[in-house]
Amino acid sequence: MWVLGFAATFCGLFLLQGSALQIQCYQCEEFQLNNDCSSPEFIVNCTVNVQDMCQKEVMEQSAGETPVAPSGARGIMYRKSCASSAACLIASAGYQSFCSPGKLNSVCISCCNTPLCNGPRPKKRSSSALALRPGLPTTILLLQLALLWAHC
Repeated sequence: MWVLGFAATFCGLFLLQGSALQIQCYQCEEFQLNNDCSSPEFIVNCTVNVQDMCQKEVMEQSAGETPVAPSGARGIMYRKSCASSAACLIASAGYQSFCSPGKLNSVCISCCNTPLCNGPRPKKRSSSALALRPGLPTTILLLQLALLWAHC
């Protein structure tokens, strides 16, 4: 019986037409030195049906290149925002050759489309036993979802 409830919910999510889509992202328009602006005061609601992605720009800079860094310091500069998928993906692709994390003058731009996905990286789990490992149960679940989708 729970399968029918799941099927109705799953099909309903894909059959809803014209519903407004809004995502929340972290936003700091000005570069923040060594502050990844991932605290609650940086959370914004993106423009409905226009800004459908979150963008994160990370730059590795030396002090001589930025007015906010103390002399001789090296830091990571962050800029985060809401973005349209087209703008974000174009910017990300355009800077791909400049992305070398940990190296001076690296510029990395990433795009994501889930709420607050441009925030801090999730903490790594200490035990590999807790990690989801793809296998036969995952494959069976994916096949069931595909069949369910075909019947919707």
